[in-house]
Amino acid sequence: MTDESKALVKRGTISLLIVFVAVVVLRALLPWVLLGVIVWFVWTWVARR
Repeated sequence: MTDESKALVKRGTISLLIVFVAVVVLRALLPWVLLGVIVWFVWTWVARR
């Protein structure tokens, strides 16, 4: 393999790892984000009444 192809593979691997970590973190946080949005929506709805 040439140095250029090695660098390309390395960058691709690092990118995949970053995407994988982001997906895991977002899957862990998504229920809390949805809960926060629902609570905020209910709060603003109750405040207007």
